[in-house]
Amino acid sequence: MVNVECDLHMTSGEGEGSYAKYSRRQTIVTNETKPVIEKATIEVYKALLPKTMVIADLGCSTGPNTMLFMSNVINMIAHCCSKLDGHDHVELQFFLNDLPGNNFNQLFRSLENIKNSTTTGHKGGLPPSCYISGLPKSYYSRLFPRQSVHFFHSSYSLHWLSQVPEGLEASGKSLLNQDVYISSTTSPLVVKLFQEQFQKDFSLFLQLRHEELVNGGRMVLIFLGRKDEDVYKGDLNHMYGFVTKALESLVGKVIKRKLESFNLPTYGPSVDEVKEIVTKSHMFDLDHIKLFEANWDPYDDSEGDVVLDGANSSLNISNLIRSVLESLIASHFGGNILDALFQEFRSLVAQHLKREKTKFALIVMSLKKIY
Repeated sequence: MVNVECDLHMTSGEGEGSYAKYSRRQTIVTNETKPVIEKATIEVYKALLPKTMVIADLGCSTGPNTMLFMSNVINMIAHCCSKLDGHDHVELQFFLNDLPGNNFNQLFRSLENIKNSTTTGHKGGLPPSCYISGLPKSYYSRLFPRQSVHFFHSSYSLHWLSQVPEGLEASGKSLLNQDVYISSTTSPLVVKLFQEQFQKDFSLFLQLRHEELVNGGRMVLIFLGRKDEDVYKGDLNHMYGFVTKALESLVGKVIKRKLESFNLPTYGPSVDEVKEIVTKSHMFDLDHIKLFEANWDPYDDSEGDVVLDGANSSLNISNLIRSVLESLIASHFGGNILDALFQEFRSLVAQHLKREKTKFALIVMSLKKIY
C-alpha cells in the first residue's frame, strides 16, 4: 500500500519533467483567485491590525506558485498599510508547509525572486519585513500553537488524502479495487471508502486549522473536485482511468499483485460534499465557494471545446501527470517502468483528446473562523 507521508512529493528541479515546469496552470489559477485571497487577507489584517501577521501556505511544493502567492500577499499588505497611517510597521511571518519528501532546498533557493516582485510600502518605503520558514509535516496533524495563525492558504493540495482509504485490502487478501481510482466499474462499497476517507480527512483538517487560527482568522483553499454530483462522472476518473490502462499494458513487466494493490490516495469532491462537511463542523463561516474549470494541458489557454494540437497537448499532459505521480509509482513499482508507462499514457490521452476536450474541475473557497 502507498505510504503518503513518505512517498508523495512532486518531481523537483526546474527542467523538462519537473513539476515547476508543468505547474503553469496552477499559476494561472493563483492569479484568477487573487481577488478572493486579497479580500480574505485584507479583511483579517484590518480587523486585527497585528504587529506580526502569521501566514501559512499548506502543500507548497517546489514550484514558483508559492512564491507568487507570497509576493501577492506582501504587495496586498504593503498597499493596505499605505492607506492606514500609523499601521505600516507590520511584519509578515510565512510558513511554507509540505510533506518531508518535498524539495525544500529548491524552494528556498528561489526565495530571491520575492525581492524582485514586491512593491514599496507606506509613502514609498520598503515593503513589510518578511520572515520565511519551512515546515515539513503533514497538514493532517497539528502544525502550530493554538490561535497563532492569521491566514491559511492551500492550492492544489487538499484533494490528496492522508492515506489510501482503509478497507481496500480486506484481511490482506481480497483486493476490493481493481483500478487506481474510481471508474465506471468501481463497486459502491469502494466509492464509499473513498468518500468516507475524504470526509474524515477534510473534517480533521478543519478542526486542526480552527484550533490554530486566531479568532477572526481566515482560510482560502483551492483543490481539485468535480462538477457533477455523480461520483462516477468526475474528471479525475478519466485521467486516472488512463493511468490504470497504461499500467495494465505493462502487466508483463509489473507484478500483477502490485498492480492490483495500487490505489491513489486522492478524491475529487463535489461542491455540495464540501459544503456539507463545513456546515457540519460548526467551525467556519463559508464566505465564498465557487467551482471553475481548467484545461488538462497546462499550456493550452484556449476556451473552445476542441484541442488544437493533440500531439503537443498529450505530451504536456503526460509530463504534468508524471511530475505529480512519479514518486508514488516509483516507490510502489520501481522507477524502471516510468518511461514505458507514460509513453502509453500519452498515447491513451492523445486518443481521448481526438474525441473530447476534458477539463479539471477546481473548487475555491474562503472561510472565516467562528469564535
